[in-house]
Parts: sequence; structure tokens; C-alpha cells
Amino acid sequence: MKISSVAFISCLGAVSAFGLPTTTSSSAVKSFRGQAIASPAFALKIEGGLPQLKSTTALAASATSSSTSDVIATRGGAMGGLDIPLILYFLFWYVGNYYYNITNKLALKAAGGSAGFPMTISALQLAVGAVYGIFLWLAPDARSKPTVTMDDIIKMLPVAFCFMGAHSASVFALSAGAVSFGQIVKAAEPAFAAVLSQFVYNKPVSKAKWLCLPVIIGGVILASVKELDFAWSALISACIANLFAAFKGNENKKLMETEGLKDRMGSVGNQFALTTILGFLMSVPLVLAREGNKLGQFVDLFKTNSILKTNLIASGLWFYGYNELATMTLKKTGAVTQSVANTAKRVIVIVGVAIVLGESLDPMKLLGCSIGIGGVFLYSIIDQLLAKKSS
Repeated sequence: MKISSVAFISCLGAVSAFGLPTTTSSSAVKSFRGQAIASPAFALKIEGGLPQLKSTTALAASATSSSTSDVIATRGGAMGGLDIPLILYFLFWYVGNYYYNITNKLALKAAGGSAGFPMTISALQLAVGAVYGIFLWLAPDARSKPTVTMDDIIKMLPVAFCFMGAHSASVFALSAGAVSFGQIVKAAEPAFAAVLSQFVYNKPVSKAKWLCLPVIIGGVILASVKELDFAWSALISACIANLFAAFKGNENKKLMETEGLKDRMGSVGNQFALTTILGFLMSVPLVLAREGNKLGQFVDLFKTNSILKTNLIASGLWFYGYNELATMTLKKTGAVTQSVANTAKRVIVIVGVAIVLGESLDPMKLLGCSIGIGGVFLYSIIDQLLAKKSS
């Protein structure tokens, strides 16, 4: 199948999976009872470095077009107590993250790796998401527009800047080394979050969590020892991404304390769309400063290299879609479920992407990966476990 067809159907699949409204009328819910819903969602299959379209049946529309309460009300318990929309949220969050990492790496390779245009690619991925978010506001009955004020936008700037920094640094890290290695280092984000919470934001971290940090850091070190594609630039960039992500988490908590902001934003999707738009605008000066002298080369490459063009657009859609779905999923679950979900996601991405892209899976690397991610999981739930034990 031609690349242009893949790009078109990929965009259509992402729209159908991620862009439908979150509420429906009662008649729509009734129609849900009586007929199966088919969605043109898609999966990319890598063959010889090129993404090929693989047909699949997707039920993402049911996850995004009807709320959990509607489904339970009309079906009498959602298939024996199973929350089908929530399961689909998890499924497409994982699928989106998995395919983002693959398409992102293929785009970076096609553009020359770390010596090519990683900053330009990261900015354009945000641009794709920004265009998609604006499209949802303009499309009839897709998503209501936010009613934020200029003061709200100004307060969002620190979060958007950290979001942009985390994304750009992550893309550079993945351009400089193996995707699996970058993901292992990024799993150490709780170490950065703990330091910032304790010493910058004056939010003490428990001793139990501090004791988990050596396990996480030790796992990352073990994973680095036998890494065939090890590069200091990849390690440093992934650590910078962790630092930005930790700042973003704390700044977002401060932002959401603003009175009435949630109501003015209207939804989680609107918040992510605004953050993406602001992040893209902030990334433009960095693109011009770092790669502005060779943007002409990138334009020529984009026009002539179908692999770059297809995977750049696809990675932007995947990135926007999986991040929004992740936020929606985590808001519907408890702390322990979130920890398990994040841990499982990293394992799936690290192992799955390494297999597809032919990256090394040395036993020492797998051991370090297991220790590091296990430490992250323990860090996430240790306080709840100790609280239950003491009670």
C-alpha cells in the first residue's frame, strides 16, 4: 500500500480513536446496545523499516463516545462488572505509547539521528497535536472550546514550558541512543521528583520513598553497563527530560489550585490541547536557535523522504492521542492502579520496541530494567502499603 494512503488512513484512525465527543444522547446510547461499533483505528506493522497498515477491529469509539455511567446504565453492569470503556482507555493508551516510540524513532533515523533534526521533529510533533486540538474545537459537536482568560494562559506558561522541555529532551535522547535505553533512564523520574519536592517545593518525601531511590538508580546503572548503543548524550538528555517532567508535575499541581480554572478549561482534553499549543509556540525559538541554519535541508528532506513524512505525522498524532488517553485513564483509577499501569506500560514499550527495532536485550540490561522499574513501582505504592500495615 502506498505511503500516502497509509498516512491518510493513519490520520483518520487517530481521529476516530481519540477525537470523538465524551458524551452522547440517550438515543445514541440505546443504539450502542443493539449494534457493534466498528472504528477505522489502525496498527502499524514494521516491515523492513517501513510502517505498513495492518487491519484491525477497534472499539475506541465506544470508549470515547459514551461515558462509563451510560454504558453501565444501559447494559446493566457493563458485562458483569467490567468497565469496558476503562479497559479500552488502557488498551489504546498502551497502543498509542508503543507506536509513538516506533514511529518517532523511524522519523529520527530518516532525518539523520541526533546529528539531524531532533529539535525540529519534536516541535513539529507538537504542531501536529496543536492542529488536531484546534480541529476538535472547530469541528461540529466534537469538543467545546475553553473559556480561559489571558491570566489563565500566563499561569499555564510554566507548565507548558516544562512540557515542551521534557518532550524535546526525550526526543533528543531517543535520537542519540536505543529507545529501550532511553525509556529505562526515563523510568528514574521519581528520583528527580523526590529531590524537587523535598528541596524546591518544600513538600517532604517519606523515608520509605527515599529508600526506594537507590534501587531505581542502581537498576538504571546496571542497564547502562551492557548497553551496546550507550551514549552520554542519550543519558544526559533523558535525565534532563526527567527533570523537566518532575518540574511539570509540581507546577501543574500549583496551576490546578487556581480558583475556577477547571471550569474555564472545561475538560482534560482542553487542558492538554492548550498545553500542547503553548509548548509548540515556545519550541519555535529553540528550533531556530539550534537548527535554524539548516531548516532548508529539512524541508527538502521532508518533501522527498516519505518515511520521514509519514512517521513524523503519525508520531505527532500518536503522541497527542496517547497522552490525552493516559490522563483520562489515570483520572478514573486509584493510586495503586495507576502505579501498576505505568509499570506495565514501560515494560511493554521497552521490550516490544526493542524487539521490533532490533535493539539489544542483553541479560544485564534486562536485569537492570527489571530492578529499576520494580523500584519505581515500589516507590509509587510504598506509602499506601505502610499506611495499611500501620492501620
